[in-house]
Amino acid sequence: MRGDSSSPDRKRARFVTDSSMEFNSVKERIAAVKDKYGREIRVFETSTASVSTTDSTDVDMQEADAFYEFTAEDYYRLMASKKEDKHLKTKKIRDAEEAARRARMTKTTIRVRFPDNHTLEVSFHPSETINSLVELLKKALLHPERSFYIYTTPPKKQIKDLSQDFYSVGFVPGAIVYFSYDLPKDGADRTPIVGPYLKEDIMSLKGLEYPIQPEETEAQTTTNSSASAQTSTSEIPEQKSADKKKIKPKWLKM
Repeated sequence: MRGDSSSPDRKRARFVTDSSMEFNSVKERIAAVKDKYGREIRVFETSTASVSTTDSTDVDMQEADAFYEFTAEDYYRLMASKKEDKHLKTKKIRDAEEAARRARMTKTTIRVRFPDNHTLEVSFHPSETINSLVELLKKALLHPERSFYIYTTPPKKQIKDLSQDFYSVGFVPGAIVYFSYDLPKDGADRTPIVGPYLKEDIMSLKGLEYPIQPEETEAQTTTNSSASAQTSTSEIPEQKSADKKKIKPKWLKM
């Protein structure tokens, strides 16, 4: 009798094999980019609707903040609290606390959004400088010869001091910055440059994620099934024992 190719065991084996091949392929592509650029990079696309929604939300928040006024009472209350903190903690204690907070931060995730709605995500150590991000962008850009800058918004503020580290500039544990090419200020053509902005090997990472290791998933499923079976088996005798206690002997007369 021939084996049924559609049996659950064969389907499971084929699924694990395909998943293993997919896992290895994705892992190799991400590793190749990491070896080339020295960073683990992710690329994904942000829909125009979500960007516009975020922008409108920011505008609404700004309008809402305009209704609040900083009164003299607020000022004296704030100054009193600062004066109290200053007397309670010495500079040495405050510096020690700041150093402890900084030591706990080991990674910051920076997302760079491009005008074509693509986002590049990369991680740095908080002690690294903004210049390390700029140097990475120069390697990843399709046209690195063109002058560009990065900025934050709202309000739009160009990041000019590249010597600052991510912690000092407030980009920990993460931040979103925006990319723009420098347009000529003279009478030259000022038509905005459209994408693509990133190199092909970087764009090939679009939407890629590390999939779950197939062997780990299979082992976890088997372990959970075995644990459930053992739990069910252990509960059956206890139920039978409880039922036996409820049965009265025939010779017992009330």
